[in-house]
Amino acid sequence: MTPSSIPLKSLRLLLAIGLCYLPAGAQQPAPTAAPSPEKAATPETPAQIELLETYVRFESNGDSRKEVHTRVRINSELGVRQFSRLNFNFNRSYEQIEIPQVHITHKSGGTAEILPSAITDQPNPAVTGAPAYQEIRVKSVRILGLEPADILEYRVVTSTAHAPFSPNFYLSHDFANQAVVTHEIFQIDLPGPRSVTPWTSQAALTFDTQRSGEGNDARIVYRWERPAADHEPGADKPTTEPPTKPVAELPRSFIDSDIVLSTFADWLELLRALEVPFGSGGGMSAPEVKAKAAELTRSVPGPDDKLRALYDFVSQKITTIALPIGVTGFRLRPPAVILSSGYAIAEEKCGLLSALAASVALGTNTSLVVPGLRSEQGPAVPTIFTSVLLVARAGPRTFWLDPSVDVAPFGMIASSIRGKPALLLKPVSDINLFEDVPNSIPFPSSQRVRVDATIADDGTLSAKVRYSMRGDNELLLRAAFHQSPRDKWKEVAQLLALSDGFRGKIISASASDPYATRQPFTVEYEISQPKFVDWSKKPVRIPALLPQLGVPELPSKPESGASPTPIDLGTPLDVDTRVTLRLPLGTTVEVPTGTVVDRDYATFASRYNTQNGIIAASRHINFLHRQVPADRTTDYAAFLHAIQTDQSQHFTLTRSDTPAQHPSAPNPAIRKPSPQPKP
Repeated sequence: MTPSSIPLKSLRLLLAIGLCYLPAGAQQPAPTAAPSPEKAATPETPAQIELLETYVRFESNGDSRKEVHTRVRINSELGVRQFSRLNFNFNRSYEQIEIPQVHITHKSGGTAEILPSAITDQPNPAVTGAPAYQEIRVKSVRILGLEPADILEYRVVTSTAHAPFSPNFYLSHDFANQAVVTHEIFQIDLPGPRSVTPWTSQAALTFDTQRSGEGNDARIVYRWERPAADHEPGADKPTTEPPTKPVAELPRSFIDSDIVLSTFADWLELLRALEVPFGSGGGMSAPEVKAKAAELTRSVPGPDDKLRALYDFVSQKITTIALPIGVTGFRLRPPAVILSSGYAIAEEKCGLLSALAASVALGTNTSLVVPGLRSEQGPAVPTIFTSVLLVARAGPRTFWLDPSVDVAPFGMIASSIRGKPALLLKPVSDINLFEDVPNSIPFPSSQRVRVDATIADDGTLSAKVRYSMRGDNELLLRAAFHQSPRDKWKEVAQLLALSDGFRGKIISASASDPYATRQPFTVEYEISQPKFVDWSKKPVRIPALLPQLGVPELPSKPESGASPTPIDLGTPLDVDTRVTLRLPLGTTVEVPTGTVVDRDYATFASRYNTQNGIIAASRHINFLHRQVPADRTTDYAAFLHAIQTDQSQHFTLTRSDTPAQHPSAPNPAIRKPSPQPKP
């Protein structure tokens, strides 16, 4: 999913985990009691999948058939909602889906069959308004009459003919969580002449192998079962063969799935297959493409600015259709067709940008990102790609671009992709096929948060909050506000406020233009929270009303004999948070002690002041390096402890029963401790 397609319901999670500071604020939720050991050991899931069987059969020409049989016990109303509709994605151009069985066994003993009229076949919601992708479908089954304690059983058969890259075939599979799936069986039936053996993770290292037939009729079956089935005493146990290479030699990076199988001999063979859909010239000879490139760069001077102008057009003016990489089978439309339609998937947007750049003599190279460490020896599986980027060269400089993110600043790549290896469609050589996506971003990362707040006589908190961001959190918020219509911006701001600890109601919200990517992205909102302070409590203690800075924790203790690892601080980032808090007349204030900590890898400073009934507080942290060496863990522990201690401090407020003084007059009851020395 690209950031431009983030649904609103997902923003709360993204805002909570995406911002580099952790949520904190006015009031923290009360701690909940720890579950008893018995309950912790056997939690009830909303629905328990008692059996999950998957059988896949490939033919020599690349055709395949997959049958999935599932039996589910519904445990609660939440489980009923989870299984009220079953959705199955497929590409109608080479796949067909049949659902021969949907059966309910009620707790009372009665049974029910779901009628064919409950099954629908519709285009994927992501392709609404995009006629070119109507083959990307969702077959759905509406399940009526389901209740807790019922058993739901269904079978789904997917048939594939004339698939992309035939006669080559491939698959990847992950075992389900055993807390959710009680018993899982996964089986692959392969034509013997193709001589392909699966690569596995440690979790799938043990499997049974069965051979049958001879010559062109030979078949080989690989079967996994979790938990493993017991064999009867004296029964013939199928032979077990190890993977082609020892698991220790297989990088975990390319085995994010437990089982990977591919008939591609290596990445070079897959690369040559990918050259066909992506093309060699990028369609730059099309008159429409050349004319558009000339129009966009006519008044632009240097190569950098020309590339930026082309990038801005493709990223912002060509609508991104958010489909997973490769879901169309890498069947891509020509750049001229993309240009006239005004929309494209990620692969096609890179193709169009490549063609426009080539029209003005700028070199480009399409790259497909894989999830982990580089390994030319790992299994070559097209389904492993997570993103597609364009590597563009303008003069002596090289830029990595992701035009599928409509609001990404020029040269900005999402943090989840940076540092990952990418398969280059035009590699330097047949040996060096991969290049790492750069870890850097095109400008310094910074975050500025300003809170202007007031506590009224009745304890109501009113605040105006302003964010100004550059970097990863900027991209997250740009995408969130760009995704949401303006009448929903208050909802997005509400989620952002919750992530910072404010539990009040958003009064208004605004943001800068998400497309104005040359400037920091700003968000402002006003919030009101009644009963923020209960003046009946003596004294009242409140936090600093600042987002709590997210500082990486200490790494876990290495296993015996293992080397300690460096502490990852992430992309260098400068965070400055400030609050101005106006208090009711007659309020006595005791502010906490400030802290200053300087290290070569990061610095931290906090200040807390008060004058005439107004509190001014700030926290500033600047991450200077990406890592702290492993041999400096003790030093980093002291740094972390100083910050955590500082952020746990509170303001202490006491209301006077006598008439309040005017705010302009000095308040002798206000006390300010002396600064805390540097650790």
